[in-house]
Parts: sequence; C-alpha cells; structure tokens
Amino acid sequence: MSAAAAIEIDYYFSLISPYAYLGHAPVLALARETGARLVYKPVRIFELFAANGGLPLGQRAPARQRYRLIELQRARAQRGLPLNLSPKFFPVDPGLADRCAIALCDAGRDPAAYMDGAFRAIWAEDRDLADRGVIAQLLRDHGHDADAILAAADSDAVAARYQAHTAAAIAADLPGLPGYVWREEPFWGQDRVEALREALLSGREPFGTGAR
Repeated sequence: MSAAAAIEIDYYFSLISPYAYLGHAPVLALARETGARLVYKPVRIFELFAANGGLPLGQRAPARQRYRLIELQRARAQRGLPLNLSPKFFPVDPGLADRCAIALCDAGRDPAAYMDGAFRAIWAEDRDLADRGVIAQLLRDHGHDADAILAAADSDAVAARYQAHTAAAIAADLPGLPGYVWREEPFWGQDRVEALREALLSGREPFGTGAR
C-alpha cells in the first residue's frame, strides 16, 4: 500500500451546515488527488457548539450574524456554488438526515452523493431536510434503498454512533463544522481544505498543541 493510500481524514459535518456544504466538493477533490480515505462522521452540531464555545446562529451577536452573511457570499463566489442566504427551512433538526449518512456507511455505501443532494436541498432548493419524505426521495435519487436506510437510521446503534462522533469532534477541539482531522491535527472550516491539502502534500508531521 502506498503512503498516500494509507492517509485517513476524519470528516466531521452536519447536513445543516452551509460551511460543510461549501467544503464538501473541495474535500472530495482533495481525497481523489491524494488518495486519502474520508471517514464520514456526522455530528450533533448544537452539542458541539455547547461543548467547545460556539453559539447557534440566533444567539450570536448581531455583528457576527451580519459578518456571517458576508463570509457566505465570499465563499459562495469562491466555490461557484448556489447558496440561498436565507433558506426557507432553516434552522431545522438535521438528526435523521445526518444519521442516514451513518447508515449508508454501515451498509458499505458511499454517502458523498447523498450528502451533496442533502446540502443542496436545504441551501439551494428550499426543501425541508427534517421531512422524512424529502430524505427518502434524496436517498432514492442517489440509488439507495430508502426504506432500509431510514430504518437503520432510526436504530439505537446508529444513534449511539452519532453521539460517539460528536464526542470525538469535541475531543478533537473543533469549535464548529466542518472539521477535518488528520493524525489528530484539526482543520476547522471549509476554508481550511487548502491548508489540509498543503499538509498532506508537504510530507510534514502534524502540528499539535504541545509546540515549543
């Protein structure tokens, strides 16, 4: 096995995050370029915020809420993606949609296309990502057995893994999503995909908090 093929990146996300949407295609491209394996880890985003100092959008200072709109417009232009700054169904509970990504991985299916569809559903198409029917259609659209995946997503085992991913994201010191963790070095935000790429291609050792 080559060194590149041995690379693993823990990919923390929630399908409700616009920044995870903006970073999704770039991190997929990075994986293709480097041969890295993405380990998909959906996270209970509001628990991550509570543990590591983030705030839900409505609780942020007005200046930070306004600045977020500027950041989203910049990133939207940079990434060349459609993105509605005020989607009709936001915020919603992304739990079922997130757990379907776990269930797809458990079934040996690649969740990437479903994830892209789910991101676009909320951020470009004004669809309700908390609606079971919408999620079922997204699964079917990408070639999956919607009934089987939804049933698995409702299981205690998948719920436990969702919680475990959240605990792992908290332990990795990620303040928000998306987060990419390579050999315990965290990269927070869609605008850190390029920094992750440089780290992988440079051959350097990962950075840690015990630096001298």
